[in-house]
Amino acid sequence: MLIKRKPGWALPETAATSESVFRQRRSLVKAIGAGSILVVAGPWLAACGEDPMAPMQSARAADDPLADLYPAARNDSIPVDRAIVDESLTGTYNNFYEFGSHKNVWKAAQALPIRPWQVAIDGMVETPLTIDADRLIRTMTLEERVYRHRCVEAWSMTIPWTGFPLAKLVEFAKPLSGARYLVMTSFQNPDLAPGQRQSWYPWPYSDGLTIAEATNALAFIVTGAYGKPMAKQYGAPLRLAVPWKYGFKHVKSITRFHFTDQRPVSFWEKLAANEYGFWANVNPEVAHPRWSQASEEVLGTSQRVPTLLYNGYGDTVAGLYQGMGSEKLFM
Repeated sequence: MLIKRKPGWALPETAATSESVFRQRRSLVKAIGAGSILVVAGPWLAACGEDPMAPMQSARAADDPLADLYPAARNDSIPVDRAIVDESLTGTYNNFYEFGSHKNVWKAAQALPIRPWQVAIDGMVETPLTIDADRLIRTMTLEERVYRHRCVEAWSMTIPWTGFPLAKLVEFAKPLSGARYLVMTSFQNPDLAPGQRQSWYPWPYSDGLTIAEATNALAFIVTGAYGKPMAKQYGAPLRLAVPWKYGFKHVKSITRFHFTDQRPVSFWEKLAANEYGFWANVNPEVAHPRWSQASEEVLGTSQRVPTLLYNGYGDTVAGLYQGMGSEKLFM
């Protein structure tokens, strides 16, 4: 008899908060007043019963030429063990340094034009090409995955992303056998992104994975969130989600997928290699040089919860790093 065993992190679907419920969980927002780093204008408005993103999101959903692809079916094999955080919170508390170093950048990010959006797939591939993002997305089968997201700043959230496995893009790209890394690069347009006028940053934003990481089952290219095409502040039209790594690895608004045999030096690694390394896997026992990583504050609450090794996804990803004790895998 065949016995199917779920991985250690897997919980039943009933452990997730349904969409109809999480959209009404305004009581979560009221706890923000007691938090330290979580007090921003968007969540305050949400606590007052207003959704600051509603007009913008409604217009986006109605006008988006890919709207027919959403909502996508949820992948039930992905762990769901925390309540989904309301979109009014996750959509108004963002890191997007191209538009500013503060968290309330969501309004500024609306200046980003996402059509037409050309994506280059180049480097060590059989045939380099440039493809329109909409066309690329339509070649893939989309699914929804509920992922925990752990920021290096010691806060976290849980979001229902829609997209496709990064492994499918690697398959589409047909990398050569010698390719060992995949480097993802964001857009560069200082005329509309004020942060890119700050010359001390090594623009454009880029980061990379090994091919083994990129083809891991959890690595995901995000195209939507909360059952709709992705809002710009999340990193539309294409962003990376690798939930076992700190959030700065999750490249937003990707314009290039470059395959190479040389390990890349990422955006934050160029700025502060003593604080931000290539691997950036989540580990509660390895502190950031300026703060502990032992716990995290859940967005929308005043509660701190223990941080989990690999953000709780170790059953799926720990094997990627066996025999690499000499590497700084966690910061």
